[in-house]
Amino acid sequence: MGAGLMHVKPARQDKKLKDSLHEMVYSCSNMRVRTLLAALAMSALFAAHAVNIRVLVSSGPGVSVRVPINAAVTGLPAAGVPPVSYAEWQVGLQGSNLSLNGQDSGSPNLYLPPTPGSVVGIGGGEYRGGVLLRALAGKVEAINIVDLEDYLRGVVPAEMPSSWPAEALKAQAVIARTYAVSRLSPGAAYDLCASEQCQVYGGIARETPSANEAVAQTRGSVISFAGKAARAVFSSDSGGYTASAGEVWGTDYPYLVAQPDPLSRSPKSEWTLSIPLARVAEVAQRYNVRVGALQAVAITRLSASGRPLEVTFQGSHGLARIAGAEAGGFVRALGAHSTRVTFTGTDPLQVSGAGFGHGVGLSQWGASGLASRQWNYAQILGFYYPGVGLSQLQEARVLPNGGSVIAFSRTQTLVNLRESLPALAWSGASTE
Repeated sequence: MGAGLMHVKPARQDKKLKDSLHEMVYSCSNMRVRTLLAALAMSALFAAHAVNIRVLVSSGPGVSVRVPINAAVTGLPAAGVPPVSYAEWQVGLQGSNLSLNGQDSGSPNLYLPPTPGSVVGIGGGEYRGGVLLRALAGKVEAINIVDLEDYLRGVVPAEMPSSWPAEALKAQAVIARTYAVSRLSPGAAYDLCASEQCQVYGGIARETPSANEAVAQTRGSVISFAGKAARAVFSSDSGGYTASAGEVWGTDYPYLVAQPDPLSRSPKSEWTLSIPLARVAEVAQRYNVRVGALQAVAITRLSASGRPLEVTFQGSHGLARIAGAEAGGFVRALGAHSTRVTFTGTDPLQVSGAGFGHGVGLSQWGASGLASRQWNYAQILGFYYPGVGLSQLQEARVLPNGGSVIAFSRTQTLVNLRESLPALAWSGASTE
């Protein structure tokens, strides 16, 4: 086997067990361990609907961890007693090792594997499953090892209000599941983060009955394209017109297209920013715009969705342009809520926009609007990802060589019902 990872598994709960646990914690450098970190990162076959996801919950100089006390050294008999009390550790660093309550653990890693119904405390939150603690680059990483469906119970209500229509919540559940499965990363320390940089995951504290029901009703369902998990991106509000992946990120996907989205309306659907020209010039310099003293800036070419494909800068030394995905990046760097914008004025520059977020794929406010018109979640997904299939996840596993396998048991082709939507007026940014 090897050394480096302290592996804890369920066993009998009593005072001797507590003593054994603490002895194990403080002398684990002398133990022969059974599980290697690499084995966790490249785990074996997961059963259908039982995919484990690794989520980075905390990364910093230290973290408090609360774990079931009926965990002890490998070799003690398992009595099947459910955990009723917990051990609390303040996890820090001593050299390259983890420290537990100020004492060197003798190991850079600690792994408490998930068991049915298990809950761990990490920082101020509680999470289903198990936890992997790692000392890495001067920080303590706490990684929640959690069943995919349990993970989604903490994601869906963190990404979409639980009071929204059930079919919108189901659509969000399918998208969140697809995104998670597509991010299985056997060569990395974890698959996902818990923030909006990935998708927001709040653990048990964020769970709600309606979101749990949406997860349960769509269990195992993902969207797919050409036999693979689709790129399941989403944003808050498209501003009345979804964006293509190509115009936002420079890479096209057949199912991430620009199209009218008339029911995507939110309290932030229309907004205006006033930006001093000096600030505009500062941001432009990050994009290698060199025109001397900046005098004016204008959007000189728009995409079909009303998002900038070219921005032109006029200065004391002439003109410069940025184009493609960089044009949208410049708009976002100005602090705009979306890139579906128009520019007016000079100093300050007036940025008038529609929507909130990148606008590619599902619009959460649009999904709510469609659900309120009695569209079901499959129809909602067919609208926002035209050409994808709704598939049942049969298998998801990572391979020893660092690859991954995702297989589906059946796939239903979804239809885009865009033509059935009424031609609703929209007062957001013009596409002219």
